[in-house]
Amino acid sequence: MYASFEVLNHTGVCVVCIHNTGLCILLLYTNPLSCLANFSQAKELIYKIKEGLPRGTFIGAIGVDLNLDFSVDPPFIFSLAQKKVSEQYVNLNNTTGELYTSATEIDRETLCADNLEGQGCVLSLDVFVLPQQYFQLVKVKILIEDVNDNRPKFPTDEITMSVPENAPINARYAVEQSAVDPDLGPHGVQTYWLVNDFGMFTLDVEENEGGELTPFLIVTEALDRETQAEYITDIIAEDGGTPPLLGAATLKIVITDVNDNCPQFKESQINVTLHGNTTKGVHLARLHAFDPDLGANAQISYAYSERVPRDTRSLFHLDKITGVIKLAGKIDTGTATFYKLTVLATGPGCIPAVATVTVHIIKVVTGPPTVIPRYIAPEKDGVVTIKESEPAFSPIAFFTVKNIDKNQRVDCYLEGPGPFRLSPYQLFKNEYLLETTEPLDFERTQEYDLILVANSTRGIVIKTFLKVQVLDENDNAPVFQQSLVEISVEENNPPNTFLTQLQASDQDSESRGEVLYLLGGDAPGIFVVDRVTGILTVATSLDREEKETYRFIVRAVDQGTPRREAIATVVVTVQDRNDNSPRFINKDFTFFVPENFPGYGEIGVLSVTDADAGENGWVALSILNGSDIFMIDTGRGALRAKTSLDREQQGTYQLWIEAVDGGEPALSSVTMVTVLLLDVNDNPPIVLFPQSNQSYMLVLPNTVPGTSITEVYAVDKDTGMNAVIAYSIIKRKGGEPGSFAIDPETGNITLKRELSNRGLYSLLVKVSDHGHPEPLYSTVMVNFFVNETVSNESYIQSLLTREADIEVEERPWYIGQMAEGPERYEPFPCQPVLIALSVTCLGLFFLVVTLTSYICCRRFKKNRMKRSEVEIPLKIQNDSMQVVNRKLRQISNI
Repeated sequence: MYASFEVLNHTGVCVVCIHNTGLCILLLYTNPLSCLANFSQAKELIYKIKEGLPRGTFIGAIGVDLNLDFSVDPPFIFSLAQKKVSEQYVNLNNTTGELYTSATEIDRETLCADNLEGQGCVLSLDVFVLPQQYFQLVKVKILIEDVNDNRPKFPTDEITMSVPENAPINARYAVEQSAVDPDLGPHGVQTYWLVNDFGMFTLDVEENEGGELTPFLIVTEALDRETQAEYITDIIAEDGGTPPLLGAATLKIVITDVNDNCPQFKESQINVTLHGNTTKGVHLARLHAFDPDLGANAQISYAYSERVPRDTRSLFHLDKITGVIKLAGKIDTGTATFYKLTVLATGPGCIPAVATVTVHIIKVVTGPPTVIPRYIAPEKDGVVTIKESEPAFSPIAFFTVKNIDKNQRVDCYLEGPGPFRLSPYQLFKNEYLLETTEPLDFERTQEYDLILVANSTRGIVIKTFLKVQVLDENDNAPVFQQSLVEISVEENNPPNTFLTQLQASDQDSESRGEVLYLLGGDAPGIFVVDRVTGILTVATSLDREEKETYRFIVRAVDQGTPRREAIATVVVTVQDRNDNSPRFINKDFTFFVPENFPGYGEIGVLSVTDADAGENGWVALSILNGSDIFMIDTGRGALRAKTSLDREQQGTYQLWIEAVDGGEPALSSVTMVTVLLLDVNDNPPIVLFPQSNQSYMLVLPNTVPGTSITEVYAVDKDTGMNAVIAYSIIKRKGGEPGSFAIDPETGNITLKRELSNRGLYSLLVKVSDHGHPEPLYSTVMVNFFVNETVSNESYIQSLLTREADIEVEERPWYIGQMAEGPERYEPFPCQPVLIALSVTCLGLFFLVVTLTSYICCRRFKKNRMKRSEVEIPLKIQNDSMQVVNRKLRQISNI
C-alpha cells in the first residue's frame, strides 16, 4: 500500500490517494507548490466511502494523514466535537485517530434527504487533537457515494388511464404517476416497459429538461370498445443498477366509448293482418332497434318517414320511445285494403335505420261478434292487477258482447286455471262479470293467464286474452328454520368468534320478504348479530367459570308495512377447557399431631378445588417427598402416616403435596404441609451423673454445713413440662436424718449438719419429670464416704455391694429436704406451723395451675376460630412457672 499526491487545477486542493484501499484524502493548501511540504499542516481532510458499509469498516487515519509524530510525550488524543451526532455513524480511535463506521449503517437517502440531485452528500466532523500543546481543530468531510439500494416505486399500486376507442394509431398518452427512485444518477429510474402489451400498445420514455423520465402509452392498433372495453397489465420501472432493481404497478387501460355505431333493426320487414272492425287501441306491432354504444350514444328514437301520409300516421300511433304501434282510429275498409308504414330508428349523429310495417286489412261483410272489456281492477296494457288481500268474489272486469245478429246466439265462457268465474250479469243482456271465487295468494301463484272465449252459433270463435297479476302484500311473517338454536363454544375463544348463522325466510316478495336480524332485549352486550346475513358472533372471550350458559332471544323482522317478525331462542353453552389449576384453600398447611400417633390415623385434611368441570376438575393428590413415611387419600385429601412417629427422632416434617387435575394437558399446583409432632411424656429422665450406683465421693469430716458436696445431673428427651426435672431424696442409709439436702431444681446436694460419724452414707435420689397424665422418673444411688482419706478402697467397695436396708424418706419432691435432727426423733415444736404453711402452698399451687389451664383453654378456643388446624401450646407462661418455682423453693427451705 502506498500513497500518491495530485494537485487539482490550482484550486488549493491536494488529493492524497491510498492505493489498494479505494480511499482518497483531499487536503487544502494555500500554495500549490508547497502541497507536499505543508501536508503535515493541513487542517481539513476529505474521505470518500460508499453508503451501507458494515460496522467496523476503515474510513481513514487522521493522525497518519496529518503526518503527526506519534513518538511524542504526552501522546496525542483525538476527540469528536459533537459525539451524539458523529458517533451515530462513525467511531473514532482516541489514540490513533483512525475512523471506522459505527453500528448504524449510513443511508445516503436518509442522511441527505433535502439535498438536490446534483449536490453531493457530505458528513462533516470536527476532530480535536489534544493535549493542549498539540491542539488542532481538524475539519473532516466524508463524501457518501450512492449505491443502488432502492428500487423504483410507483406512487400508487394501480394506475388507471382512459383512452378513447377512436384514438388514432401512434397516439401518445402520458402516464402521470411515474415511478420514483431515491438513488441518484444511473441508479435512478432508466426505463419503463409493459409486461403484456396485448399487441395494441407500447411504451415510450421521454426526458424533460430536469432529467425526469415520463412514460408515454402509445396506441399501435385500432381500438374498439365494443370488442374489448379495458386492458389490464403491469407497468415495470427499471433502474440502472447492476443488477437492476424493478418496481411494478398495475396499469388499467379503460377504452372510453364514442358514437361509432348506429341503430339497426332486428326485423326490417313486419306484416300485420287486421279485420276491418278491429277495436281501437289494439296493439299491432312493436319495432326493436339496437345500438351497441353506451349511454347517450345508444339512445334511439322511433318516427315515421315523411313518405307516410299524415292521416295514416293518425290512424296508426307510433310510440317514439318504445316503438309500439297501436290502432288509434276506425278503419275504413271501403278506401284501403293495406297500409305501408315506413319507420325510422334514429341515433345521435347517425343515418336512420329503416323498417317497413305492412298492415293488411280484411274486409268484413257481416261483422263477427266483438268482446269489449271494461276493467274494474287496475289495468295496463291488458294486464290486470289485484291485491292478494282482496276477499273472495271481488269483481275484476265487465265484458260486453256486441255486433250480434238477431239470428245468432253467442255463448261466453272462461278458459284457464285459477279461482275465477265468468257469469252473465242478470240485469243486462250480453254482459258478463269476471270475479274471483276465493282469496288469492301471491306466495302460491303470482299470475294467471285467462282466455275469454265467445262462441257464436255460426261457428265464429273469438278469444280475448287477459293476464291477472297478484300483488303481494306483507301477509307472511318471517319463519326461523329452528325456533331453538343450541350452540356450543369453547371458553377462552378469540374475540369476534363465529357462533352460527341464523336463517329465517319470508315468503313475501321484494322488501316485504327481506329479513333483518336483531337481538332481543335480554341478549348480553357481548353478542353481536349481523342485521343482513344473520351471522351471530361473540365480541369477547368467554369464561365458563364466570358463566356457563347464555340464553336470549333473536328476532327476524321483515321490511313490510306493517312489519312482521318472528323470534327464536338461542342457547349458548360454554364448553370447559382446562384453564384453571387446582387451588388449595390455604397457601400452606400446618398440622399438630401428638407423637406416637397410631399408624394410618388421619393427621389432617387438605382441601383443594378446581374451577373447571368434568375431567378437567378432577383432582388427584400426591406426595412429592416423604412418601415412604406418609400417604394421602386422593379422594378426601386425608394425610396419614404409615407408622407411628417419634418426636425424639424427628419433631417436624415438611411435605410438598401436588394437586394434578384430569385435563389434557394436566395443570397442577403445589402446597407445603408442615407436620409438627407434639411431645408425649414417653421418656423418663436419664441420670448422667453419678454414672452408677457403685460410685462414691470422699467427704472430709470437718466439712462445714452449707457446703455443696456434689450434684445429680439428669436430662429428659421430652420437651416442655415433660422435660422439667425435679430431684428428691426418697431413701437414705447411714448418718443422721436431715444431714443432706438436695435442690429440687438443680440437683445440687449440700451438707446441712456436721458429720459426727465416719463411714459410708448412701442417698437414693429420685429424678422425676412433670409429665401428664403421669410423671416418669428414674433413681440413682449417691454414696459419700466420710473420712480424712481413703486407705482401704476394697473395704469401701464391699460396703457398697452389701445389701442392707435403707431408711425410706417418702416425701414429695416439692416439699424439699427437711432439716434432719439428731438420731432420736424428738417432737418438732413447729410442726403445726409447718403443716399450715404446706397446706397454704399447695392451695396456691393448685390455684396457679387452674388459672394457667383456664388461660390456655381460652387461647385454644380463639386459635381454633381463626385457623382450621388445632395448635397445642408447648410451653407454660414463664411468669406462672416462676411463681411455682419460687413457692417450691420457699417450702424446701422451711
